[in-house]
Amino acid sequence: MSSEKVHVEHSKGVNGLDKVILREIRRCSAEVYLYGGQVTSWKNAHGEELLFVSSKLKSTGSLEQYGFARNRIWSIDLDPPPSPSDISHKAFVDLILTHSEEDMKIWPHRYDCRLRVALGPTGDLMLTSRIRNTNTDGKSFTFRFAYQTYFFVTDISEVRVEGLETLDYLDNLKNGERFTEQEDAITFESEVDKVYLSTPTKIAILDHERKRTFELRKDGLPDAVVWNPWDKKAKSMADFGDNEYMHMLCVEAACVEEPITLKPGEEWKGRQEISAVPSSYCSEQLDPLRLLLRG
Repeated sequence: MSSEKVHVEHSKGVNGLDKVILREIRRCSAEVYLYGGQVTSWKNAHGEELLFVSSKLKSTGSLEQYGFARNRIWSIDLDPPPSPSDISHKAFVDLILTHSEEDMKIWPHRYDCRLRVALGPTGDLMLTSRIRNTNTDGKSFTFRFAYQTYFFVTDISEVRVEGLETLDYLDNLKNGERFTEQEDAITFESEVDKVYLSTPTKIAILDHERKRTFELRKDGLPDAVVWNPWDKKAKSMADFGDNEYMHMLCVEAACVEEPITLKPGEEWKGRQEISAVPSSYCSEQLDPLRLLLRG
């Protein structure tokens, strides 16, 4: 019991909403709200915030933009299934969302959705999602999925993303038209809203000003969304500060181009894991083969 109190704490957050705080022995932490199943904070051992949350954030969003799971209160699984990958750490929580009569009006299917939020022994943030079709009428259903990960960066103009070069992408600023990335690395000097397709399992986000690199590793999610609203769009958004675009970058593991279809009884699993390491780290280490070829 005593170790559980150290690693997992239940408390009240903004507007009295229930939240869970995860802590690892090195003082890394994460904060998860049951409303929306949202991770609202991830801090390293120095107490530095690694995720971006707008000061003007509204809890609710349109169904078209976020899906109804964002506006539902999830419950905690008090008897979660074991996972071999979780043997080495205890800071995790399993959230569950199941169909309700209210959901059936906008999503006429029965489902079971699970989210495990965990902190690794070195502070890595791990998200594992499972979605099962529990329909009893024999009907399949189809959905898209994205984690909507907003990183806190020091200066967006000094950030680069590596691992997506030469890939095809859909440009949402050009009606979803398909292009091929021509740059060696993605940098930012204007609004960006792209869906990169058939992406590698590892992507690096380099924050030169902070001398920090985020390494994003994913499984079951073939695409990657890259988004920053820049100045003009930010000023038009009610839930976004005018100048906050300078300190955020959305790079999220997703499944967008080819939706997931589940037959009754079938389950889909997706996973995203993020590490934050010093910038002296060479991003080429993401691909040992590239390192060997250059060596």
